[in-house]
Amino acid sequence: MTDNELLRYSRHILLPGFDIDSQERLRQSRVLIIGLGGLGSAVAMYLAAAGVGRLTLVDFDRVDLSNLQRQIVHRTIDIGRPKVESARDTLLALNPLIEVVAVPKMLDDAKLREQVQQADVVVDACDNLLTRLAINAACVGAGVALVTGAAIRWEGQVLVWRPGGEGACYRCLYHDAEGNAETCTQTGVLAPVVGVIGSIQAVEAIKVLTGIGEPLDGRLLLLDALRMEWRTMKVRRNPACPACGEHAP
Repeated sequence: MTDNELLRYSRHILLPGFDIDSQERLRQSRVLIIGLGGLGSAVAMYLAAAGVGRLTLVDFDRVDLSNLQRQIVHRTIDIGRPKVESARDTLLALNPLIEVVAVPKMLDDAKLREQVQQADVVVDACDNLLTRLAINAACVGAGVALVTGAAIRWEGQVLVWRPGGEGACYRCLYHDAEGNAETCTQTGVLAPVVGVIGSIQAVEAIKVLTGIGEPLDGRLLLLDALRMEWRTMKVRRNPACPACGEHAP
């Protein structure tokens, strides 16, 4: 690690139990971020700043004026640009020592599995239930850790799934889901709420990558920002889950 890198990441290296080895693990890590909206903006910026070696960004959408209220990785000048390209430029300006791969399209199941298999951790930052379930299935099938987050109105949640554990996957929570849930386009969302949830997703991804601390594996973290209350629910694997259950493919 160069002198510039040691200085850039010095506040990490000073952390008890973190040191240079953990920073080096981040530098060698690959994270797949799906969705560059409000959640993905915070996740991507903090993981880039933290020194994760390669970030692969997936989003088929373009920057819209209505996005700028909460999607802080984009600027007004980026309106009309693909979100992954806008985000890539911002991240590389923040930390030119990392690699950023932009994938400006929707992935079919085969391409999704291919991208997941190349990652050490997948961060689900999308706002579409069916897409979330597809990401979850791909991660469970490939045995790749998943950090999933959601936010709407004044509320948010974060869950981590890791292979080999007894914690619930995302499909365990929504085993009867067949259609899309409501989105912030329909009901709105407070700008900082997505930042809070996205930041927690970044923390959880770093913990999984470095092996430090206790990730939210088997625990669903819930935020009610209107009352500023946090709750944690234990969630165990559903043996009948079609993704991770005993008879899953």
